[in-house]
Amino acid sequence: MTSCAGAAPRNGPIDEGTTMVRPGTAATLEARYQNSFGRAAGYLPRNRRAVDTWLTRFVARAQQRTAGHVPVVQELAELLEQDKPLRDLVNLMIEQAQQLDPEHKHKHVENIGEMLNCLDEITVTAPEYRLDPNERVFFPLSALFCYMMATDAGWEAFRNVPFSDALRNVLTVWCEFLDSPESRYVLNEGPDGWLCQAASEQNKLYEFVIPDPGALYGGFASFNAFFNRHIKPEFRPNGAKEDPEAVVSPNDGTVVRYVSDVQLDADIFDVKGQPYSLRQMLNGYADTERFTGGDVFQSFLSGADYHRWHAPVDGIVKHVERVPGLMFSELKMEKVDDTAGTLSQGYQANVNTRGLVVIESTVPGIGQVCVIPVGITEISSVKFGVGVGDKVTRGDELGYFSYGGSSMCLVFEPGKVDFTVPNNTIEHADDGAPVFVNGRIATAK
Repeated sequence: MTSCAGAAPRNGPIDEGTTMVRPGTAATLEARYQNSFGRAAGYLPRNRRAVDTWLTRFVARAQQRTAGHVPVVQELAELLEQDKPLRDLVNLMIEQAQQLDPEHKHKHVENIGEMLNCLDEITVTAPEYRLDPNERVFFPLSALFCYMMATDAGWEAFRNVPFSDALRNVLTVWCEFLDSPESRYVLNEGPDGWLCQAASEQNKLYEFVIPDPGALYGGFASFNAFFNRHIKPEFRPNGAKEDPEAVVSPNDGTVVRYVSDVQLDADIFDVKGQPYSLRQMLNGYADTERFTGGDVFQSFLSGADYHRWHAPVDGIVKHVERVPGLMFSELKMEKVDDTAGTLSQGYQANVNTRGLVVIESTVPGIGQVCVIPVGITEISSVKFGVGVGDKVTRGDELGYFSYGGSSMCLVFEPGKVDFTVPNNTIEHADDGAPVFVNGRIATAK
């Protein structure tokens, strides 16, 4: 797979003025975990020790494998064998991860071989539901990399292009498994099944289309078919359909922030500055300069949110592109990000795997709008349901995420819209207003 064009900072030098979690800082490590993306999205347990327990069991399970590596994991193994600097970096990442929590280092991955075996096992494992929030390890790779991501070596490793590309290939194979009938074993009404009463309430399944409620697996063809299930239209009515100048939310979620006067190039590592670089976000799209000085609106999807995304405006699709990028890289900060990964989402909109859908609005004055679904951590799949030349109406489906929580950006040309939902601040980044598909978020000026 190709790397993300225009994302030069992916292999840039580490800023010597910043640090990740240091050995012996138990409180800092705990704070970092509690404020990670996986925890915010509801895919990792509240109790970090539950991750330790999961790791212990999963590593032991992976060690029992007798078959050779699955092809994509074998490719990663060969990459690490041939690229000594990368191999040394990954070894250092694992070593530093053990040093973060020395009293429990025996519960973590101890070497590259164990890491590869775990990746093998993950590719054929569907996430099981857990009633107890303290036991919910719904993101196995995030759990596997939990401590590694908190290290200096890990921050550098997960920004390494060949390593990231290899991990994306692993995620792609895992996604293919979750698209297969073999993944349905977790779709049951038992206590660890996604169709049990507790899971149904937590995920508001009454709002969604269940193919055959009385049938095995609820009639779903795969785990991903359950995850990106369709919502009943009456639960997302288009309340702004009578106003042609209304811009509606493409997704369910909460407001991360919106900013104005966004430029072609920006320092995406500046926490307090503007974290959006149009040239990187839009991956060199031919009409990128039309958006210079414009607005970016970003929202966050949690695990229980509806994971299909829709057209925010009426118009004609001008451009559709999938941009391969990073998945497990985070914004490096001097202190722990206490916003549950929210600050990293601006950075990730520039460098992560993402989609681009540009719509030329048919409403006078709005111009082009770029819809950017951003993949984070386990999300390896951004799938489109439209193509260039298609005519779309507000609320029409554009595509969907396969398994995972994520982020969504809208990019507007300068001076075209006024936002109608409350903005957010860095100081209160996790307190964003809720948004829903078809709900008004802005109006044409």
